[in-house]
Amino acid sequence: MDKLFATRASRMKASEIRELLKLLDQPDIISFGGGIPDPALFPAEAFAQAFQVALGPEQQAQALQYSASEGYGPLRAWIVDRMRQIGVDCETDNVLITSGSQQALDYLGKLFLSPGDTALVGWPTYLGALAAFNAYEPRFDRLSINGNRSAAEYRAEAREGAVKFAYLSADFANPTGETVDRRGRESLLDLAEDLDCAVIEDGAYQDLRFDGEAIQPILALELARKGTIEACRTVYCGSFSKTLSPGLRVGWVVAAKPVIAQLVLMKQAADLHTATLNQMAVHQVAQACFDDHVQMLRRVYGKRRDAMLDALARYMPKDVQWTRPEGGMFVWVTLPPEKNGADLLARALETVKVAFVPGQAFFPDGSRANTIRLSFSNSDETMIDEGIRRLGQVLSS
Repeated sequence: MDKLFATRASRMKASEIRELLKLLDQPDIISFGGGIPDPALFPAEAFAQAFQVALGPEQQAQALQYSASEGYGPLRAWIVDRMRQIGVDCETDNVLITSGSQQALDYLGKLFLSPGDTALVGWPTYLGALAAFNAYEPRFDRLSINGNRSAAEYRAEAREGAVKFAYLSADFANPTGETVDRRGRESLLDLAEDLDCAVIEDGAYQDLRFDGEAIQPILALELARKGTIEACRTVYCGSFSKTLSPGLRVGWVVAAKPVIAQLVLMKQAADLHTATLNQMAVHQVAQACFDDHVQMLRRVYGKRRDAMLDALARYMPKDVQWTRPEGGMFVWVTLPPEKNGADLLARALETVKVAFVPGQAFFPDGSRANTIRLSFSNSDETMIDEGIRRLGQVLSS
């Protein structure tokens, strides 16, 4: 049967992160693997009330019925208000609700990429983005936002295909935890203008800033240049997965109306619309307690970030380096050149029951095997300290 598969199927690979999530069911494993929220911090009571209201006599017909592909109107209006708070002036027609931001990445890959086109991505970059774009048979090139490469150089490397977009998470990126400063964001907009390509801005972690000064999203900076979102080439992807609940699968896209119109057609062909009941519940909870809930997450995750950085400083060998994120869920660790993250994972699981994600999977070319990604979001400070101690023990042995 596999001989009947389309050529794109050969580029689809199992996610190492999805496989590692299976370890969460093993109580003796300390996992720094999946970049997932702590379920103990979900606003479960607020969601219970929200679902009760949505399934009550006044709203149940709407909650359980087919709905508009664009999304639940009140939730889209809430997102418009939220985007305006971070400098993006838009209308509800600039907003599409998706089944998580992962679906948005898949749709954007489908919208922009023809086989052989070039997608500019970080080196490393989010593994889920690579998986989403890979199905549309692009080539990947390393995104440089510090002016080291010109538009002409990118075009020359692209050969037959065109450079269609640059993808990045500007705040607390997955997997590195790093943030692009304002100058870098402005430089990226200059490059996108020169290349006449889109910018896909993944804002999944933007609300999870623990310290440092907030920087406006790339879309907000471009809007300040252009005066209207309809003239902007940046597409912003947002998500409630890291703040309210990943299981409800509610994300969104904000972009110029012609982009949204095309994505709506894809939505209609793929799954008609995101679950109405889930959208209604997310809207009610977001309206009731989003800001307070996010403030709590920042305090808790900030302490866990600090615990991981402190433990790394105490237990890691001298030749190990790591990032120091101002927010998000990840610390990126660089091992000595002769070390291999996948080999270390195998040894750590067998000997000290610690899990993490080998870094090689985040590189489109499979390079940099001497890197690993650690997530601090789903472990308390005591567990973090013990897990890093064990990991340092394996590295030192």
